[in-house]
Amino acid sequence: MASWNRRVWMTGMAGAGLAFSGLVRAQKPIVVGFIYVGAKDDFGYNQAHAEAATQVKAMPGVKVVEEENVPETVAVQKSMQGMISQDGAAVLFPTSFGYFDPHVLAVAPKNANVRFAHCGGLWNEAKHPRSVGSFFGYIDECQYLNGVVAGHMSKSGKLGFVAAKPIPQVLRNINAFTLGARSVNPAFTTTVIFTGDWSMPVKEAEATNSLADQGVDVFTMHVDGPKVVVETAARRGKMVCGYHASQAKLAPAAYLTGAEWNWVTAYRQIIEAAKSGKPHPNFVRGGLKDGFVKASPYGATVSEAARRNADAVKARMLAGSFDIFAGELKDNTGKVVIAKSRSLKQTDLELEGMNYLVEGVVGKV
Repeated sequence: MASWNRRVWMTGMAGAGLAFSGLVRAQKPIVVGFIYVGAKDDFGYNQAHAEAATQVKAMPGVKVVEEENVPETVAVQKSMQGMISQDGAAVLFPTSFGYFDPHVLAVAPKNANVRFAHCGGLWNEAKHPRSVGSFFGYIDECQYLNGVVAGHMSKSGKLGFVAAKPIPQVLRNINAFTLGARSVNPAFTTTVIFTGDWSMPVKEAEATNSLADQGVDVFTMHVDGPKVVVETAARRGKMVCGYHASQAKLAPAAYLTGAEWNWVTAYRQIIEAAKSGKPHPNFVRGGLKDGFVKASPYGATVSEAARRNADAVKARMLAGSFDIFAGELKDNTGKVVIAKSRSLKQTDLELEGMNYLVEGVVGKV
């Protein structure tokens, strides 16, 4: 009997041990990795992602690992593999545009149990693994609102846009900003200068000064760290609409409003799917009404007319009754790119392949 009781006790303890082990595994946090191409305090693209990652850290059952200043080279492959092998990352957010192809696509097949969520890449069901996905936001909605405010505030009718590369996301922002301004005054122009890369502080300063010399009095941008453009424009006595995150405290008197990311909305959706074992969301998009993007508060100098106009357009965007890219729309060579009878929704993939600058933009792709 004693022997039998001991066997029962040992079996029970073994079962309890297995149950405890399972409980520990169930309580083990999911490790989520974030990789940034620049500094986390750049007042721009990387800061917007890092601020959202800070909110992810507050999610129950989630552990966050981060690495900043990782170039768009094989270096990011090493960073991703290091997070997987050393930190046990199960979900990775490689945030920079150039990380996707070939780097994410090279690492993903070697790590079938890891989910990769890339910012801005265009996931293709026919070509890409199901463990890979992309997320992005319709921030051109906020750039359109920037343009509306700029259209009211500019005295010269000349707007400036300092941009990194002529990729579809950048062109879409330039065009939306211009269309917003020209909805106020069809005679307005936007002069764009491409610097050639995401972080080129010297070239960004040179571009801003050059545009100011040409009579531009309101600036916006699409570079990773808008700090240089904002501060340079302010020193020249010009006005600024920000991008990525708020740069208001850099130049309070010059800052009109801005187009900001709210990345935590996409992060939560992707991480919760991983935690619950649901399929990896391969294509995640959203705009103002979905909480993916937001407009910066108006600066003190913004006129009441500008506020009313921008607020009215924003209300239509939130209601889903406003399309930025509606025909007839011509590019800046005079070619019709959207016919009179067409109106493209934000979800239309045609917009993610944009390869032109609209009428009113001074510059070339």
